[in-house]
Parts: sequence; structure tokens; C-alpha cells
Amino acid sequence: MTLLTAARRTAAIRVPRRTVLTIAMASFLGFVAFLWPFVVAPGRFGDRDMAPLMFGVLLVLVLAVVFSEIADGGIDSKAIAMLGVLSAVNAALRPLGAGTAGIETVFFVLVLAGRVFGPGFGFSLGCTSLFASALITGGVGPWMPYQMFGCAWVGLFAGLLPRARGRAEILLLAGYGAVSGYFFGFMLNLSFWPFSLDPGSSISYLPGASFTEQWHRYLLFDATTSLGWDTGRALTNFVVILIVGPAALATFRRAARRAAFEAPVAFEPVGAGEAAS
Repeated sequence: MTLLTAARRTAAIRVPRRTVLTIAMASFLGFVAFLWPFVVAPGRFGDRDMAPLMFGVLLVLVLAVVFSEIADGGIDSKAIAMLGVLSAVNAALRPLGAGTAGIETVFFVLVLAGRVFGPGFGFSLGCTSLFASALITGGVGPWMPYQMFGCAWVGLFAGLLPRARGRAEILLLAGYGAVSGYFFGFMLNLSFWPFSLDPGSSISYLPGASFTEQWHRYLLFDATTSLGWDTGRALTNFVVILIVGPAALATFRRAARRAAFEAPVAFEPVGAGEAAS
């Protein structure tokens, strides 16, 4: 409850309780889709290649529901315009760093915007940024829904961070940026781990293995194949937020004040404000 209270007090763009519940349910389904190697029984889909395909389709449908809920009174036209601008900025920034030692130039905007505009906006920005980037770079594929969800969580959790001001806030956001860099890589690896190695490898996915053995295999896989890449992402987030964080936060907050975003009271049922008036 503390995180929700903090988000309610700091978010410039607020969403109604129904939308919050929708995002929470979508996130739960998203975690299930990412963690399917640990929860799906062998042979349940006949062919293991069907599992990520089915979960990828599920993620697309879930995101469609979330956006319909957010559009239904959760975010007004000014916020949608801001979402479009920041999505375009992220789509332009991403090709500048992706593919070089794990350096990613897209996450610091997600963290800072999610902090200022709130978890609902951060979730939406993560999705739209990756979608726009995929269209520009030709990166559309079965991995895209997983990338969209991963970035959506980065923006969502940034909006749920506890209150802080001044240098303490910048350090909090920089630390979160580093953690989110590892988190994104750890989760995204799950989307292709079962198909990336020789089944006889000691770190490959082993259908029918116990949860403990499966988890051990995956930790080894992540450490040996992705840890260095994720470290590059984490360090990039940390350093960039430290450098541009103060100016970006001030800019975003100034834009929020001038736009005077209109939205229902955070985490209150739709119509509650009307009843009170």
C-alpha cells in the first residue's frame, strides 16, 4: 500500500482504480508468459515451439485490453500527446546504443518519465516506445511482445518508487535504472532460453526437470551468456540518469504543470470526482 500511496502523491498523470487493476492483472499474466518454462508441463502444447507463440499472442491481447482501459478516461488528450512525443524520442534514441556492449539509450527516459508522470503512463510509454522502435528498425517479430512488456515494467515500477527529493531522488532513480537493466535482461532471456542451446548442454532448458534444477540451469545460462551485456545496460542507465536526470526531471515536471493534465483522481473509481462535485 505504501508504493501505491507514494505513486498517488507524485504522479502527474493519474489513472482510475479499474485501470490499475487491469495493469496489475496484465502484469501477472505477463510474468506467467515469461516464466512458462518453469510452469508449463512437458507436452502440454504438443510442441514446445507453440508455448512462446501462444504466450506472445496472449501478451498482445493483454496489451490491447490495457490500452483500451487507459484510453477510457485514464489519460486525456494532452497526456496522449506527451506519450507520442516521448515514444518518438525513445524510438529515435534506441538505435544509437542498441547492439554495442549492451549499451541501451532507451531506459533512462522510461525511468524519468515514469517517475514524473506515474506508473500508468510509464507502463504505456514502455509499450509504445518499443513498438515504435520495432517499426523503425524492422525489429518486428515474435520477441516484440516480450520486449514491450519488459520495458512497460521498467516504466511502471519507476512510477511506484518511494518519494524522494534532490540528490537523494537522483541516486534512487540511478540505482533503480541499474537494477532495471539487469531485470530486463534476466526476463527477456527467458523468452528464448529454451531454444537457444543444444538440449544436451548443462545450462539448456530441460523439459520435465524439477523447478530447482530448471532454475539452476537458467541462472547459469544468464550468468554465462548475458551478465556482461546486462552490466553494460545497467551502467549506461546509472551514468546517464546521474548526468541528465536533474535537468530531465525539471523539464518533465514543468511540462506537466503547464499542460495541467486532466485525469481522474489516482486509484479512485471512475466517477468518484463527479459524485463529490
